[in-house]
Amino acid sequence: MTGFSKGIRKVEVALKWDPSPAGHSPADLDIIAATFVSGDAYGDPAYLVHFDSRSPDGTITLNRDSTDGKGFGWDEVMTLELERLDGRYTRVVVGAVIQQRYGHKTFADVQHPALRIREGYTVLAEDDFGSVAGATAAAIAEFVRDDSGEWTFRPGLHGFDGDPATFTRVMGRAHRP
Repeated sequence: MTGFSKGIRKVEVALKWDPSPAGHSPADLDIIAATFVSGDAYGDPAYLVHFDSRSPDGTITLNRDSTDGKGFGWDEVMTLELERLDGRYTRVVVGAVIQQRYGHKTFADVQHPALRIREGYTVLAEDDFGSVAGATAAAIAEFVRDDSGEWTFRPGLHGFDGDPATFTRVMGRAHRP
């Protein structure tokens, strides 16, 4: 291995699902990103990015937002420009949350949910949420900056079955290396 690796630089996280059958309430999945600073990498997020907020520096953006899965292709898409994040940020956790405004829903209640994480054309992870079917939310990606400043990707789904409104407070604590 040479020292020419630049680590993960810019990633796209995408969710898709099929619309609910006729007569059923719509399913609404949301992507959430939480940034953490070096002194509190597993504590409270420095800031969150989701459907009604943005990153202060424009490095994390929600490019597409769907409330019912009726989009073309990927319904929710978020871009993370990790190489542009200020050096004080050493960890970013991305999650998927199911809105509960129409009653309790888990991933098992959503028609064909899927996720894809990629850097450029390279797919880093794909999943169908089957391992967290009973969850209302899940941490779906973790990006960590190492001592040399390079970002690495830690795959894996970590389900959460409580009130999704509290997910943002615990999503970064859900799994430690």
